[in-house]
Amino acid sequence: MYTEHPRLILTPQRLRLLKRERERQSRRWRQFDLLVKGSASLPEPGFALALYYAVSGDETEGKRAVQWALGVGSTATDDLRQLSLVYDWCQPILGPQQSAALAAKIHQLAQKRTGDGMPDRRDRILATIATADDPTHPEEAVLSDLIEHWWRGGFARSLGNGGTKPTLPEIYPLLEILHAIRDNLKIDLRDVSPGYFAYLPKYLVIGNYPASYRAPENDFRIPMYLGSMDASKAQPDLKRAALGRAAGLSMVAYDTNGLENQFLQGWLIQDRFSLMTSYGAPYEFLWANPYQPGLSYFQLPLVFHDQNSGALFVRSAWDEDADWFGLYGGEAELFRGGRLTVVDQATATAGATTPTPVQIGETSVIFGRAAFQLQTTVQFSTEGGTALVIGLKPQYPYLVETDDEEMREIATDRAGTLVLEYPSSRTAGVRVHSGAGANAESEGNRGKGGA
Repeated sequence: MYTEHPRLILTPQRLRLLKRERERQSRRWRQFDLLVKGSASLPEPGFALALYYAVSGDETEGKRAVQWALGVGSTATDDLRQLSLVYDWCQPILGPQQSAALAAKIHQLAQKRTGDGMPDRRDRILATIATADDPTHPEEAVLSDLIEHWWRGGFARSLGNGGTKPTLPEIYPLLEILHAIRDNLKIDLRDVSPGYFAYLPKYLVIGNYPASYRAPENDFRIPMYLGSMDASKAQPDLKRAALGRAAGLSMVAYDTNGLENQFLQGWLIQDRFSLMTSYGAPYEFLWANPYQPGLSYFQLPLVFHDQNSGALFVRSAWDEDADWFGLYGGEAELFRGGRLTVVDQATATAGATTPTPVQIGETSVIFGRAAFQLQTTVQFSTEGGTALVIGLKPQYPYLVETDDEEMREIATDRAGTLVLEYPSSRTAGVRVHSGAGANAESEGNRGKGGA
């Protein structure tokens, strides 16, 4: 590790941008400054106060961050990520004894943090990079294990083939890992799974419900929940929503030239969604770049489908009153008329020989039969557009027979979805047969002399 402090996130280029924001008294800086100077209750005081010090040079706030990290008074903490950020960003005001004490605390916590979750991995990486100049704790073995064995050895490939399906808020720790590794080791971790990171910006847009949520401080876009019928989730989790937005802002900052990221920037740039809460404002100030041009997300397709993971999202339009359907992590959800419904796929398909499509704009979502038997046929008509047959056997070949067309074989994705495209000017009957059953039937006919 040859980079100087600060090593984590605050690259020289980003730090210059943030200091210019302070000089210009931008809206994002004024809100952040108001929260810190107004002694607001900060949910992540180490992160927020250390960031404020790094940008402003205000030693009073920097020392508050250090005192919090060292557990002075009643502020003891075991938040490894925040401790690492304080150690890295507040180096100029850390005395030798404070620096040694904080480094020892970080190393002790890092050794105990053995979880396999994304936040745990992220925390260990940040801790290792922040304290890399401590000769008693060499960083090479730790980073080699995390990058070579965990990331390249399995996790990144699992992202690419759809085996791992992080939700929108869970993507933020992933992006902090990407930034920290590239900024310090010049390694772009996306290279192992380029397909996943190519579609990630689209997912960060269409994986949100259409209707926004108005809070006192600002409006929020709400990422898809899994298990939305749980009574405890009746009201949106605004911390979760803030992390979803922070993930998008961080993705744009990671690759400002990527075409898909420019659509994502167009989605994020609207002022009414700028995070103004005590939890979200530090993230908004850190990552948002209002000077980065964005492309209109209205140009993005209304159907998002990842063949590898089976992730599927459909919108009728880009308006906030649009209909929306999502299939992710095995759960199907329908948002219509401002109401969210978790679809019981077993009930929707039980005994349905001719399923009734759910129409989302020009897209038909058909609930196929989950217990698809050999030689069983699902038949429906299409008036053009996209037809999505869900609930079939995952990664299994089916024969699709369309009026006036030759029969063709199409395999379902990892979630058991068939994607069928038809010209918008055409009406046709469509029959979906189990591939194995249809082949067996054909073999039987040939044995009897049938055509």
